[in-house]
Amino acid sequence: MRLLIVEDDPVLSEGLVVGLGLSGFTVDAVATLTDAREALIHSEFSGMVLDIMLPDGLGTDLLAEMRAGGNMLPVLLLTARDQVRDRVAGLDKGADDYLGKPFDLDELAARIRAMLRRQGGRASPVLHWNGLELDPAAMTATRDGQPLRLSRREFAILHALAERPGRILSRAQLEERLYGWQEDVESNTVEVHIHHLRAKLGREVIETVRGLGYCMPVSGAKAG
Repeated sequence: MRLLIVEDDPVLSEGLVVGLGLSGFTVDAVATLTDAREALIHSEFSGMVLDIMLPDGLGTDLLAEMRAGGNMLPVLLLTARDQVRDRVAGLDKGADDYLGKPFDLDELAARIRAMLRRQGGRASPVLHWNGLELDPAAMTATRDGQPLRLSRREFAILHALAERPGRILSRAQLEERLYGWQEDVESNTVEVHIHHLRAKLGREVIETVRGLGYCMPVSGAKAG
């Protein structure tokens, strides 16, 4: 899951990039509304953590613009302005959640996961498919109760596909989930990870849709 962090405090921003990265997210960060608008145009994200007080304006103004334009990207507001009226105003402008500073990083990660589950129409924190179980919070996977040893990026690909069995994701979409702006992407990296996953799970788990990308078959999916 790829996140956009909009936070002008460089120490906090770097801490969020590192901390949320350890929780399994791919994280990009910007410090201004101008850069956030550019990022939203040119990159695809699963969610956004948005500060309210920014050097070139209010994060809530960007949020209002997004919602008015039909952009339903899940957004968590992160701010020192934590009075009830501030929370109400932020939520009424379209925020999906709100967390005041200072905050616990584990709580932030849990709130982001919950926000993304709601956006995907799921209640359960665990994904199920034909005996396969993925726990995004713990970054663990099992098959018929047996633990699987997956790299971080193997888990990320499997998670992306298992979120919605039957949905086809292109190589470019999977690369967007796996790599931030500062990371180099080799031309066959997705294919290599898919190959490793099939070796561990069986070829039937991930289908290749020629010319389009990859998906997990709908059969075997279990509602979460």
